[in-house]
Amino acid sequence: MEVDGIRIGSGCPLTLIAGPCVIESRDICLSIAEALADFARRERVPLIFKASYDKANRSSVNSYRGPGIEAGLRILAEVKAKYGLPLLTDVHTVEQVSRAGEVVDILQLPAFLINRG
Repeated sequence: MEVDGIRIGSGCPLTLIAGPCVIESRDICLSIAEALADFARRERVPLIFKASYDKANRSSVNSYRGPGIEAGLRILAEVKAKYGLPLLTDVHTVEQVSRAGEVVDILQLPAFLINRG
């Protein structure tokens, strides 16, 4: 499989998937992306930036979940434009798939949403 020029799979070099669990703010997200992009370039490690705009599986229903899809995708688009990193985020509903897919390269389904029945 290839994602934005990065080959992933058997026989390919290790690819680092890293970033904040949830987007706390634009500034924090961009700061983390810059540090990771610098590290990846310096160490020659392929990197996919991962951050969630809505982290529904928190330990408390009162926990911060993120900025939401529209604000979160704007921030992720800025990460991609500024640092040239491929992006990964999770989606929680079918309705989010096409909107998130306009910005990010990989969509993830959180394990707690997978129907095991």
